[in-house]
Amino acid sequence: MSEMSLLRAESVSFAFPQAGYGLAPVSLQVEAAQTLFILGSSGCGKSTLARCLSGLIPHLYHGDYRGAVWLDGLRADQAPLWAFSEKVGLVFQNPAAQMLAGTVEEEILFGLENLGLGQSEAQEQLEQALHSFGLEELRQRNPHTLSGGEQQKLALAALTARRPPFLVLDEPLSMLDTTAAHDFITALSKQIEDGLGVVVCEHRHEYLRRLPNLQKLELGREIHAPVTDQLESWPTSVQADWSLEVAELSVMRSGRLVLDRLNFAIQGGKLTALVGRNGAGKTTLLRALAGLQPYTGKIQILEKGEGSKPDFGLVFQNADLQLFNASVKQEILFRIERPDLGFYAVLVRALDLEKYEQTPPLLLSEGEKRRVALATVLMRQPKHGVLLDEPALGQDADHKHRLVQTLRRITDSGQFVIYSTHDIELAAQADIMFLINPEGIISSGPPAQVLADRAAWHKLGLLVPEWIVQ
Repeated sequence: MSEMSLLRAESVSFAFPQAGYGLAPVSLQVEAAQTLFILGSSGCGKSTLARCLSGLIPHLYHGDYRGAVWLDGLRADQAPLWAFSEKVGLVFQNPAAQMLAGTVEEEILFGLENLGLGQSEAQEQLEQALHSFGLEELRQRNPHTLSGGEQQKLALAALTARRPPFLVLDEPLSMLDTTAAHDFITALSKQIEDGLGVVVCEHRHEYLRRLPNLQKLELGREIHAPVTDQLESWPTSVQADWSLEVAELSVMRSGRLVLDRLNFAIQGGKLTALVGRNGAGKTTLLRALAGLQPYTGKIQILEKGEGSKPDFGLVFQNADLQLFNASVKQEILFRIERPDLGFYAVLVRALDLEKYEQTPPLLLSEGEKRRVALATVLMRQPKHGVLLDEPALGQDADHKHRLVQTLRRITDSGQFVIYSTHDIELAAQADIMFLINPEGIISSGPPAQVLADRAAWHKLGLLVPEWIVQ
């Protein structure tokens, strides 16, 4: 790799034809052995910029594209996409969107074979990638059966195994547990020192401090009204006195025991955060609570000594799976016969969706799509509360604050809010934190108490980020 290699953008902008916005003009450059950190609020154009830098725009996404992206003498919009993508690799914000093969091993080999590597060299790089990302035991699994974090590790493994001169990473840490995020940054740092150029868009920016030769570029920042102003008219309801009881809950998936005789109880009116390693069963637990996953054991809501089946709304980890209407407004109001339009107005204000009401949901950023998915669930007013799988993905600090304040409006009435997250700062804002693995709850209680339980974190193999405990 030449030390003079340079990836640069010259007044690049893009507008999606269906939405009329995308990316305001931006110029940048990143050299070999350098890291450029792109920061900005949710929806400011970071993912659009990543697609421009990798050549996907304008080759695969059509709209009003202006400016130019260059890698040395190669211009992205004039070179064949395959030629440019050999030199600039992109990891998507939603890793499931780039899974092509039938097994983890084949997913990594696919890119290596396209480079024309010999069998022995490809096999050597495959084994190194599997080891670096802790994927050895998953090598024969179908990528689409993996957890979101495991898919993210696979996408990173497949791309870094190809060893392109430049990497563009769109929120690469968003679904990684704390240990996996730390290990990835350590491995990436070494590659940068060896000459790799990196552009990274990321909200979990504390991890990036250790990257060599780090420079920053901030995209446009929006000023939002205080979220408390948006929630003043949130409808009040009669205070419920509920508890959730889970007893001997076990789940088998594809012949694997994912959860093994899980037992816990939660009182209504509390924010509950689930934290654990990638693949620990957090998503499976949420799906079981929502009635979408077969299980053995018991899940019930207790009210005045009587049990009933839970009625929860679930916001998926991959919001694309629950968005399909032509506009955000149509999505939120879909098949609601007599919608409460006053509550609808509160939701779109509280979740910062007003300007997107006529926009196709799938054109939004990942963080915006998750807020739309949450609005669709809340609009249906599930009786017992909501479950959220990785709600922090794609959310900047302002929108995470909005999210927590909105969720607290739900718990104010005694309903349940349970969310899984690898964002320990978000988990620390809950009332109750659970450290979970397939065998059970390792530690639970107020976040400060759980964060101080170092033996439990060590047992799970999870790091507590130093900026949380300082």
